[in-house]
Amino acid sequence: MQSKIGIPQMLARSCVLVVAASSLLGRAAGAEDGRPNILLAISDDQSFPHASAYGSKMVSTPAFDRVASEGVLLTNAICASPGCSPCRAALLTGRHTWQLEHAGTHASSFSPKYVTYPDRLESAGYFVGYTGKGWGPGNWQDFRPRNPAGPAFNARKNKPPFAGISNNDYAGNFAEFLKRRPPGRPFCFWYGGSEPHRAYQAGAGVDSGKKLETAEVPPFLPDTPEIRSDLLDYCVEIEWFDEHLGRMLEMLEEAGQLDNTLVVVTSDNGMPFPRAKANCYEYGIHMPLAIRWGGKVKGGRVVDDLIGFVDLTATILDVAGVEHPGELPPSGRSIRNILESDKSGRVDPSRTAAYTARERHSSSRYDNLGYPQRCLRTPRFLYIRNFRPDRWPAGDPQKYDATGRLGPMHGGYHDIDACPSLTFLVDHREEAGVSRYFRLAVDKRPAEELFDVVSDPGCLKNLAGDPAHEAARAELAGRLEKYLRATGDPRVLDGGDLFETYPRYSPIRQFPPQ
Repeated sequence: MQSKIGIPQMLARSCVLVVAASSLLGRAAGAEDGRPNILLAISDDQSFPHASAYGSKMVSTPAFDRVASEGVLLTNAICASPGCSPCRAALLTGRHTWQLEHAGTHASSFSPKYVTYPDRLESAGYFVGYTGKGWGPGNWQDFRPRNPAGPAFNARKNKPPFAGISNNDYAGNFAEFLKRRPPGRPFCFWYGGSEPHRAYQAGAGVDSGKKLETAEVPPFLPDTPEIRSDLLDYCVEIEWFDEHLGRMLEMLEEAGQLDNTLVVVTSDNGMPFPRAKANCYEYGIHMPLAIRWGGKVKGGRVVDDLIGFVDLTATILDVAGVEHPGELPPSGRSIRNILESDKSGRVDPSRTAAYTARERHSSSRYDNLGYPQRCLRTPRFLYIRNFRPDRWPAGDPQKYDATGRLGPMHGGYHDIDACPSLTFLVDHREEAGVSRYFRLAVDKRPAEELFDVVSDPGCLKNLAGDPAHEAARAELAGRLEKYLRATGDPRVLDGGDLFETYPRYSPIRQFPPQ
């Protein structure tokens, strides 16, 4: 176990190599063709507002903060799905998850008919690649010649400071990518950190020097030392991701390419804690987002417009000057007008909603069934439609073990990542100070949920049955239904069970019939 050592010190050993690589890029790049480079940095399981640019005191993210201060900090970015592979598929294609067949579920496949933005940009002359986690988990190998995020650059390794952190030298692999870039060609690079995805080394946060009292406990979790320690471990991994991002920015700056690079920093879905990841609540779908683009974007702005991930795809294509050929087009709208504005706050009044969805996440229910949800987020409200309220949202509570024996009650809930926070809730579920939080995490939910996210960001008080909010519920329900029909969602076109038929390529657990 590491003791009282910070992440920057752990990375210092490889800085010389990175600086040398960026210097080489600066000498060899030659004349540029004028089109902007694209750097997308996407962490794995990080919720808004867990970056210091948003005021969080438990985590330090100087690289994210730099992108935000020199560009735009966005406060209402909504991911396409609260799970890894469907959200990444939506970001890569610019299409909602319900428009992607198999790729709209977790750990399935990704049809080649859905062309990704790296493919589009490569066809237009961009040099493309990725490091770390691209699209996944799922099976692309039987359907595509490479990962949908592009050619892999994962050869360089380093020694992480704690168990659970990847040994991928993300920044070193970015340096290798830049060395291989043909002179003059713009690049498109996907930096997919595996952090802060679980598992974490228990106590890593405290061992790195963090204090339990600095942890910011979300309102849907009990405030205990165990939960606080788990949160600090999560923060250590965010900081590791951020440190590599900082090194990438320095390379681009030294090479004179930073101001000609659209830098987009975000995450794929919410934090891996109960009632966050794999849930359509705020901490599952509300993402950090900062965007920098040299002189094209006035720095120091904070923008509150609602941004969906399909909008980011449209923006990347727009900025690169690449038109979609028309078949299976993106569903989003470019936010270039917001980026190039000099305004803060609400910039584009037409952006009144963002949409997200969930189908199957982990193998968590009898017969590999999912938990289908659709939701609409406005500046004030989050409306959720649960299509199968008869199912357990966190997964069936009981499962069979490898020998076929039925395990204990509360040994399931596999749509919540295994973690000390879940263990604590299960072990203390009968205690007065914990029972409420356990029930919030695992109990069945009604067909409709409505939350005022301004006053209730933890999504604790369902307003769907409140007469005072009936008008808002009815308006949002109708609006969501109309949008889903217009975009061809099988869930509202009487074909939703199709999602249950798509194969899962990760291991499948066995559960008793419900």
